[in-house]
Amino acid sequence: MARFPTVLRKAARRGGHAGILVFFVTFLAFPFYWMMITTFKTTQDLYNTANNPYLFNTPPTLNHLQVLFNDTQYLQWLANTAFVGVLVVIITLAFAVPAGYALARMTGAWAQNLGIAIFLTYLVPPTILFIPFSRIIAELGLQDSLWSLVLVYPSFTIPFCTWLLMGFFKAIPRDLEDAAMIDGLSRLGAFIKVVIPISMAGVLTAIIFAFTLVTQEFVYGVTFITSSAHYTVSVGVPTFLVRGDVYFWGSMMGACLIASIPIALIYNLFVDRFVAGFTVGAVK
Repeated sequence: MARFPTVLRKAARRGGHAGILVFFVTFLAFPFYWMMITTFKTTQDLYNTANNPYLFNTPPTLNHLQVLFNDTQYLQWLANTAFVGVLVVIITLAFAVPAGYALARMTGAWAQNLGIAIFLTYLVPPTILFIPFSRIIAELGLQDSLWSLVLVYPSFTIPFCTWLLMGFFKAIPRDLEDAAMIDGLSRLGAFIKVVIPISMAGVLTAIIFAFTLVTQEFVYGVTFITSSAHYTVSVGVPTFLVRGDVYFWGSMMGACLIASIPIALIYNLFVDRFVAGFTVGAVK
């Protein structure tokens, strides 16, 4: 009889754990379900308030996807977004990794203050900066060019990634580098062969963060790009699928679903390292 309450407690714990897990999975997966069902619903089904919004009340349709791919340059926008995203990630890592490492190994209170100052530049609103950036882009002759976005986007990805990597590098003991240099490696060799492999969680976090920002950014994209062939997804979709007071909800949700699936897969594949990149050094 004494074991019966223990069994009940274990069952209750398992049930509570399963219930919490189901709740969060449902909560996180619901936006994808909503985008999917809206993509394949007919227009009559979408606008009929008497219908159940969570189910197909009429047979699914591919009309919204046909509008997306035939009446817009969506595939070109995806290619533009990928092009800009990859280049911005490369530029961000080229500057943020050495800058974060240098700040992490500096001594003195001013080094910490410098790191905070770099992070604060990330908090400057884009609506303040796009006017001076427009002057720079005009002087360089990069109007209506994807290279204008490649030039501007690192202005907010580099500061945050530098601050992020600085905290990560601080969590790596100096003794590892000293031991590597005693074994014959230079400071650069110890950084490349010892520090970088250990800090891959932070590097992956910076990559995911930078690429995600590129796919979401709107202000600079709509300011510097004027031709539809050079739009990114975040600019092209609302520009062409919102016409006056007419919203092409099915096509918009289809565009969002297609663009968000790769990012969601990347997050899920590297979720452990992504969380580690943001929480490292929180507890020592």
